[in-house]
Amino acid sequence: MDARSGLPQWTSRQIVAARPSVSRPAPGNRPLGVLWEREAAGDAALADACTVFLRGSECRFRCAMCDLWKSTHWQPTRPGDLPAQIRWALDQPAPDDVSAAAAEGESLRLRWIKLYNAANFFADVNVPRRDLPDIARLVCRFDRVVVENHPKLVERQVLDFRDRLDGRLELAMGLETVHPATLAWLNKGLTVDEFAAACAWLIDHGVDVRTFVLLGLPGMTAAESMDWCRRSVDLARDCGARHISIIPLRAGGGVIDRLEREGKFLPPTAEAVETILEGELGRGAVVTVDLWDFDRLPGQCDACRGLRKRRLERINLGQVFMPGVACPRGCRSAGAQPGHSTE
Repeated sequence: MDARSGLPQWTSRQIVAARPSVSRPAPGNRPLGVLWEREAAGDAALADACTVFLRGSECRFRCAMCDLWKSTHWQPTRPGDLPAQIRWALDQPAPDDVSAAAAEGESLRLRWIKLYNAANFFADVNVPRRDLPDIARLVCRFDRVVVENHPKLVERQVLDFRDRLDGRLELAMGLETVHPATLAWLNKGLTVDEFAAACAWLIDHGVDVRTFVLLGLPGMTAAESMDWCRRSVDLARDCGARHISIIPLRAGGGVIDRLEREGKFLPPTAEAVETILEGELGRGAVVTVDLWDFDRLPGQCDACRGLRKRRLERINLGQVFMPGVACPRGCRSAGAQPGHSTE
């Protein structure tokens, strides 16, 4: 038991042993997926963002909350695989609205690419260093290139890659929480000071920062979790993050599933997600909520689930408050009033 967090202590070996049995991808030269979506770019601008879900090796860190390992393989990423995957992704036709916007030269429609490998872009075992020049040549025409990386793996090669791009480089890094005991319990191998130092170094060298923050931490009440989420967003903002993505913590990786069965974890409610996002709008950074598993969150029903999700999608994109949704079945909340918490 971790006396500081009140949660059972897990070693990296135990975290791996707790994982469910799943079929994981094999190495290959095709990405796991390609997704085009519109994204808030700040100052009321919009970007058409192409996310390429790369097929590569697993991250070296064994974070207690992570389920992204399911999208990786055990072997080191083979040289040449990732450039081939990106080349294939870029050969696929973009959605009609993206193509039309490009043809018409819409000034507010930036084109971004996010290369997400569920690991570390600047770790040679995940992205072979020899592949970085080829990858840069493939994506250099985009206005912004977003890659994900652990804050402790920020090195000079970040700048070498930056210098090969025409647009901006952005590193997406997980802060998760500023609650010191819970951050240590997550087994991320990171302190808040180390995160802040990585942000400062990147920003000083002209690299933008995107940050992931968790909502619904185990071992806390709902109110405590929301408070620490707000504190974490504040810290990320103070560190200069351009974009802060709030992720409702979910089961699926193994450890959180075990805690859920033991009554030590409850997923955040739909109302909590709404309240958190509403309170962070217009405060100096793009702040969004991850809606990947929103349909599974408690506190909503079939009558309001889709309406509430679409409302949050519009808030994510427009970065302005929108009126709440009235649930015909009386779910407790479907959107608060501006500046008002529904706790």
